[in-house]
Amino acid sequence: MKKYLYICLAILLGGMWLISCSDDETYAEKKEKERKAINSFLERDVCILGEEGDTICNIGKIKVITEQQFYAQDTLTNLEENEYVLFGSTGIYMQIVRKGPGEKLVSGQSKRIICRFIEFNILGDSLQLRNDVNYWHSNPDILDAENNSGTITASFNTDYNGGGAMYMIYKNTSVPTGWITPLSYINLGRQTTPEERIAKVRLILPHSAGQTDATTNVYPCFYEITYQEMRD
Repeated sequence: MKKYLYICLAILLGGMWLISCSDDETYAEKKEKERKAINSFLERDVCILGEEGDTICNIGKIKVITEQQFYAQDTLTNLEENEYVLFGSTGIYMQIVRKGPGEKLVSGQSKRIICRFIEFNILGDSLQLRNDVNYWHSNPDILDAENNSGTITASFNTDYNGGGAMYMIYKNTSVPTGWITPLSYINLGRQTTPEERIAKVRLILPHSAGQTDATTNVYPCFYEITYQEMRD
């Protein structure tokens, strides 16, 4: 178990080294580098591989749609066209792979959500972190989410086994803004039949919507995340 954690830390540090900038590089220049990396990622037909060379996620070339088209499509993204909606105000790209069973998180409601994910450093071009492996099976990332008059907030739960991968690696209970965005569009429930599968999304997050290390070092990440309501 410790070996896997060391591997995660090594990958993270390696990614940070790859994207490290000189002292003379301005924030504007870092943002421009990030923007170019995201634009390239949209066109690259990326396939994310695991340590054993196995395919973890085949992303493909991405078709970007507007928020207007997204809402006209009943907040769905066409998987055959590999559509991602771009939220202009945040720079977040989102693909809803599955809306999932259950109901949306409504105003006045709070839920505890189990998330399993992969995190790919776009600028560093490397798989940076994942919790969909045996090491984290009994200790997933758990979000405590609440909808307050239409505004959804969330934090990583650390009471359950001391927190999951995101907290253990980044040492922060703040949930990336980009992780919260899908909660306005997906359902939160549990799988009750073989055909019914929990909500799943894919995200491209600029540093401003990402985890603390991405925010500090100005790099974008790709995520594939499942959301499942936790039993009481």
